[in-house]
Amino acid sequence: MSKVVVIGAGIGGMSAAARIAKAGHQVEIYEAANFVGGKCRTEWIGRYAFDTGPSLLTLPAVYRDFFLKTGPVMEEVLTQIPVNPAFDYRFADGSSVNFANLSRYQTLQAITSSFGAEAAAQWDQIMKRAEAMWDVSREPFIESELTSIAALFKRVTLLRDLLIIAPLKSLRELATEKLTDQRLRFIVDRYATYSGSDPRKAPAVLLSIAFVEEAFGAWHLAGGIGQLALAIERRCLDLGVKIYLNSPVSKIKTEKGVATGITLVDGAEIQADFIVSNSDASLTYQKLISPDEKRAKSERRNLAKSESSLAGFSLLLGLRPASAEEKLNHHTILFPADYDAEFEAIFTKKEPVTNPTIYICAPNDKSMVKSENKESWFVLVNAPRHDPKNGWDWSTNGEQYAKQIINKLDKLGLNVSNRLDLMKFRTPLDLQEYAMAPGGSIYGTSSNSASSAFLRASNRSKIKNLYCVGGSAHPGGGLPLVGISADIVSEIIGKA
Repeated sequence: MSKVVVIGAGIGGMSAAARIAKAGHQVEIYEAANFVGGKCRTEWIGRYAFDTGPSLLTLPAVYRDFFLKTGPVMEEVLTQIPVNPAFDYRFADGSSVNFANLSRYQTLQAITSSFGAEAAAQWDQIMKRAEAMWDVSREPFIESELTSIAALFKRVTLLRDLLIIAPLKSLRELATEKLTDQRLRFIVDRYATYSGSDPRKAPAVLLSIAFVEEAFGAWHLAGGIGQLALAIERRCLDLGVKIYLNSPVSKIKTEKGVATGITLVDGAEIQADFIVSNSDASLTYQKLISPDEKRAKSERRNLAKSESSLAGFSLLLGLRPASAEEKLNHHTILFPADYDAEFEAIFTKKEPVTNPTIYICAPNDKSMVKSENKESWFVLVNAPRHDPKNGWDWSTNGEQYAKQIINKLDKLGLNVSNRLDLMKFRTPLDLQEYAMAPGGSIYGTSSNSASSAFLRASNRSKIKNLYCVGGSAHPGGGLPLVGISADIVSEIIGKA
């Protein structure tokens, strides 16, 4: 039995901890905050609950596998609720389309009704490409430890795989090539933002997200997505994992290129055989590891080459009862007329978007409100990182920007101001402070190049006995990928 120390009680850290404990090891988690889950939280404010991190569960098989292999199955600890329609897309010209949950046929019918038969036929074809991309990338790029580009070049199916993935083509280029309807192109562009990226630069293989959503469904968890974090915490505790909250780590100790333990901010030292860092990779390598550690140089070099992901500005709105016409579907996306202006503002000008795309999560979940017929909306817009020196300073003007977004919602006919019972806003600076996400970057690094996957922190550090999980490590951000990173690391430690 080995002693394993996990830095951070995010979804990745706790999932890895539970898997490792199930294998018979002694596991301790040290978390800086006074809560578990990291960015994955369901927060109560007054009489309203909000999913302030992930607000959707896709690829639930990742967590079904986690619960199955660590104890009672997922269905015994969480209630999955299908979200249908999965997405309600609305456009500046007044048109809209609903994407059905788990049904391409119904989605194609909706596209035909909204945009015409030719648009539906083109969407069907691009979804077949998305499925092929998923089939090709799933095993070598997502479910496996990514060691080097050289290993991929040894694959027998390399040429076929490259033709399908089109590594030198951006997501925007693929959408422009395959789709003639600009509204469908906007929907494809949005898949780049799932990894905090710019569709004009992000690789075309991100289109595979569209297939994953369609094939494996869009799901809500009764009580909020944050229930996942609490269920994983309970699983950890049931397996004997010790979780220490309010215990920030100041240093990862190394000796001759080998990780040997951690030092807490209060000076306490904890020895360990293995260390799993669920901290953001940039914090792990730039802050926690000594600058004299030679084996960290390559990771630092890769991180320096990477572009940080976009951040998010969110509103938490508690609303009085609505009329039937004002009720929203669970997920609504409101596109502007000029989507490119959004990416120019964030990635080039590094300033808030004047007319942003607005994502609204309005769960029809009575357990997330304590008053009859009231609604809790989580509203998110893409935003530049908090970077006072080289970009935008989010320490001021947050309230003004929040009012600007609410005014836009009113102009779009959603009648928010007249129903507003509670309003809180969260800036990228807030996310940086409570989730220790540098600059408020939601996904760590972006996928703004074909090489971005190889610049992301490896699960297995070159520092012996140090491993990385979470959204800033391979295979990337989002609940499914974070869960997969934990599985990869637990497998590595199990074989060590």
